[in-house]
Amino acid sequence: MKIRTFLADDEDNARNLVRTFLQTYPQIEIVGEASDGLSCVKMVNELKPDLLFLDIQMPRLTGFEVLELLVHKPMVVFATAYDQFAVKAFEASALDYLLKPFGRERFAASMQKVMNQLNDNEKPIAQTSVVEKIAQNLEEPLHRIVLKKGADIVVLAIDDVLYLEADGDYVHIHTAEGRFLKEATLNSFEKRLNASQFVRIHRSRIANINYIKKVEQMEKDSFIVVLKGNVQIRASQSGYRLLRSILNF
Repeated sequence: MKIRTFLADDEDNARNLVRTFLQTYPQIEIVGEASDGLSCVKMVNELKPDLLFLDIQMPRLTGFEVLELLVHKPMVVFATAYDQFAVKAFEASALDYLLKPFGRERFAASMQKVMNQLNDNEKPIAQTSVVEKIAQNLEEPLHRIVLKKGADIVVLAIDDVLYLEADGDYVHIHTAEGRFLKEATLNSFEKRLNASQFVRIHRSRIANINYIKKVEQMEKDSFIVVLKGNVQIRASQSGYRLLRSILNF
């Protein structure tokens, strides 16, 4: 059987190099290519390849964001020119990574991992865990949230978020325009959100203090935070104390 393969990289030379290296593997069939993250998501979900060579730094959507949005989950080999992208996380969680510039020998080692995965009939590695581990190691502030809503891809500016609310394995993201759902943990968001702007007011809620209008005590250990648009959310006693220390009231 042919291994249906997709190439995603914004550099023509990079895709050409991978295509050239793949010529020595008769079992490989290249079914498509993309030069930006948004096109990659659409084409991979449509073409359903077995294997995806995925660049990290791409226009429109990053490789990490692509992984989060894929409905079809192929085997993934990452490619990056930046060693700060938590190489250890790739080694622990991904099928493989290629650190640019890479040669034929390193590429062959990666392809051997692909073949071993196929021959062993192992379950594909959960890409959501890859994203989570990488995000924890990047230590970069979160500037936007990318998610799917129906068939659409939505990009939310982090400054537009009123608050986030945990719901099992998902997080509800509330904005003035509506509510959005993303498969993630509240802890993973908290680690990358600006602590001077987003405050954990409850074990299941993080609020954007830029939208807080007032805080009211409801019961002895219970408080209501009123946000822009008269949105009301509950805060715990510890969350209230944290708000007081940040907002100086």
